[in-house]
Amino acid sequence: MLSKNQLKYIQSLHQKKYRQQQGAFLVEGAKSVQEVLQSDFQIELVVATEAFYKENAHLTDHQRTPVEIASVGDLERAGTLESNNAALAVVKTKENRPLLAEPGEIALILDDIRDPGNLGTILRIADWYGVRKILCSETTADVYNPKVISASKGSFTRVQWWYGDVVQVLSRASKQTGSLPAVYGAFLDGDDVHTLAFGKSGYLVMGNESNGIRPETAPFITQRVTIPRYGDAESLNVGIATAVLLDNIRRVNAGQ
Repeated sequence: MLSKNQLKYIQSLHQKKYRQQQGAFLVEGAKSVQEVLQSDFQIELVVATEAFYKENAHLTDHQRTPVEIASVGDLERAGTLESNNAALAVVKTKENRPLLAEPGEIALILDDIRDPGNLGTILRIADWYGVRKILCSETTADVYNPKVISASKGSFTRVQWWYGDVVQVLSRASKQTGSLPAVYGAFLDGDDVHTLAFGKSGYLVMGNESNGIRPETAPFITQRVTIPRYGDAESLNVGIATAVLLDNIRRVNAGQ
């Protein structure tokens, strides 16, 4: 059974300011906890039902992870999920290390993506398409938000992220090389994604759900790209748009 102090500590991690203060975040649900137990994240504590612990003792014992056995009710009181009959983990956040796209690599730049669900979905999509680096503007949703972690379905363990001034990163890259690496950006007035000859290296920039790529980022886009509309929908979800663009990048590169 969780102590009052443990319960209070875990519940505090629902909020960004306490996640930052404690350098820790929550991972909830059977699949996500199993994934993080097999990753390189440092785990403070696992709170699990007896059934989950028995099925996954090889994972917790291997890492010498502290485990508290708790009821389903305790898990649901401590976490953010309406239903959690398995486990949650308290995990240490990672250092915010700079990331750059290497030759032969496509990296994502998220320019003011505000919705945690969208961010989690994008992590999952990046993982699916083999994108390992995501550069996030300072106004992008907190990757350690429980909703982001949950929506990523464990993919947060296989991608890297960095938060900072993405405009400055692109500016420095331009000054250092004399010319920018390919920087693809999603715009309504871009070239058709189905006919564009994508390169193997560079960045794909995805903008805010309502306003698109910010005006201060736009000058560094070297190739505007659009997904043509054939029906009457007003817009595409940013996660879906990211998947369509990455799929076409992979399709073109596979044929080269």
